[in-house]
Amino acid sequence: MFLVEEYIKSLAIQFEKHSHRDIGIGQTAYMKNRFAFWGIKAPQRRVIQRPFLRKEKLPPKEYLEEIVNVLWTYPQREFQYFGMELVHKYQDQFNQKDIHLLNFMITHKSWWDTVDYIAAHLIGRYCISFPENGMTFIQQCMDSGNLWLRRTSILFQLHYKDRTMPHLLEETITHSLGTGEFFIDKAIGWALRQYARTHPKWVLDFVERQELTPLSRREALKHFPR
Repeated sequence: MFLVEEYIKSLAIQFEKHSHRDIGIGQTAYMKNRFAFWGIKAPQRRVIQRPFLRKEKLPPKEYLEEIVNVLWTYPQREFQYFGMELVHKYQDQFNQKDIHLLNFMITHKSWWDTVDYIAAHLIGRYCISFPENGMTFIQQCMDSGNLWLRRTSILFQLHYKDRTMPHLLEETITHSLGTGEFFIDKAIGWALRQYARTHPKWVLDFVERQELTPLSRREALKHFPR
């Protein structure tokens, strides 16, 4: 029988064992004191996590939501990072109902460091697997008053390349123009900059047609010749 608490407790023991107080203080300050940290840098954290993410050691999928819910109760941010990467291991097993879990992850303990990963890697994959449900969710994100859901709607196609739906990219961006939100304006520029790697002409045309903030415009055109 799989025991959720034992699985997470084993991980917590390893995190605490490799914690660095001074690094953690710096990480907390960098995140505007929103989250505590064990003080484990990403490369080391991934080494620590590796045994817990091996295919043969993964928990049964039916425990995934419970595991994530528990991980999101921990104050140290490393637990949420682990949770995102754990969910990524199940992307080939996503079902339609998993959108509720992904929504929870976006809207709880929200900040750019988790939301961007969830949007680009998890929501992006979900929308490919379940396009009808995915587009319904993206529309809900666009219409929501939640900053992080709106950022998700802009960034979920970030790694789509040729699969990018430019009409939808345009719709998600124009829907959020004029918010005055730094994280929205930054996301707009980032999404455009990324799509410019695949379709630079479309991005140039879009930037010329739209009244973007200086931040969005600067980010969108970052890799174009001046």
